[in-house]
Amino acid sequence: SPALADDRAAVEAVLRRYQVAITQLNADEATPLFAPDARIFEQGGDEGVWGTYLTHHLKPEFAEFKTFAFSNYQVSVTIMGTLAYASETYRYELVLKEKDERVARLGAATSVLQKTGNGWRIFQHHSSSRKPPVESAK
Repeated sequence: SPALADDRAAVEAVLRRYQVAITQLNADEATPLFAPDARIFEQGGDEGVWGTYLTHHLKPEFAEFKTFAFSNYQVSVTIMGTLAYASETYRYELVLKEKDERVARLGAATSVLQKTGNGWRIFQHHSSSRKPPVESAK
């Protein structure tokens, strides 16, 4: 239905805006995309609610990065009433400031979003990554 397609597009737009904030190394731009009590899980760890993750993890990491770029992005969104869940796969490459070192990873993420009066918001986000196989690390 058109409404379902609109919701799917809106959820994808939230996830893309999060990617843009990451590539701009601007964690504050991501804040409106998350519910204040959103839970963040990363690399097998519970990072806490969004504010804690932002202050103790994301902002300090961004201070160490020179650049961050995504490629090969794929997303699948399922809408269930006022809830949505999304699965993303991607490749990312970041450059560390200190050594001008490049780090390439394959990533995957799942997010649960809820439709609110202010649009779709992320209520739970889980991401993980791994080194790409040697042949695709180039």
